Amino acid sequence: MDIRGLSKLTLLDYPEHIACTLFTGGCNFRCPFCHNGGLVLDSTAQPQIDDSLLFDFLNARKGKLEGVCITGGEPTIQQGLSDILKKIKAMGFLTKLDTNGYQPAVLLDLISKGLLDMVAMDIKNAPGKYAETAGLNPRTFDLGRINESISILKNSGVAHEFRTTIVREYHTKIDMAEISEWLSGPSAYYLQAYKDAEDIIYKYNKSSAVSAPTDLEMMTYLSIVRTHLPNSHIRGSEE
Repeated sequence: MDIRGLSKLTLLDYPEHIACTLFTGGCNFRCPFCHNGGLVLDSTAQPQIDDSLLFDFLNARKGKLEGVCITGGEPTIQQGLSDILKKIKAMGFLTKLDTNGYQPAVLLDLISKGLLDMVAMDIKNAPGKYAETAGLNPRTFDLGRINESISILKNSGVAHEFRTTIVREYHTKIDMAEISEWLSGPSAYYLQAYKDAEDIIYKYNKSSAVSAPTDLEMMTYLSIVRTHLPNSHIRGSEE
């Protein structure tokens, strides 16, 4: 598997667990507000971490770390993801996958094999604006894949959450209402405000800048999504 980064300790990426985070290279989306632009657009510019080094690190952290979060980029496009997860599970660690949900067959396979303890799936926007927000061509984008992954998670019995990064240029009250109705149910749903950083994709593409919502906008969106998603929260806020 193409591992291009390792955060040795996180208290945020895997809720309620002390974990480390693996970053895989490459992605099938091009979200303009993605924080890992270099990782997505040219992962080979960053050193690759050999699997043996990863497992040496995990062996040394037994009893100290509880879980391993695999993020990206997009992990589900990686060959060898299942094998890596098997080895991590065999070592006694919990596993969490961050995904954009565009590879539902991979997601279902991993869940059916019992390789995932938690999944966080990004919901980019309301269905009609999904491709645009993901930086893809609406004529070739297959929203059915997103719908399938949503259904898989809702019926999996695996701990999961849906989450949306709110960007002023891409999200509106109408979008939030549509997302609420679309995802409707008891699943956890998190809104997280976009924050600027050096490695944003739009800076590589020299496209129009994006900006963060206000606190008032975030609270307004939260009240809207709670109509059909009562277990909704603003990440990093006491609300």
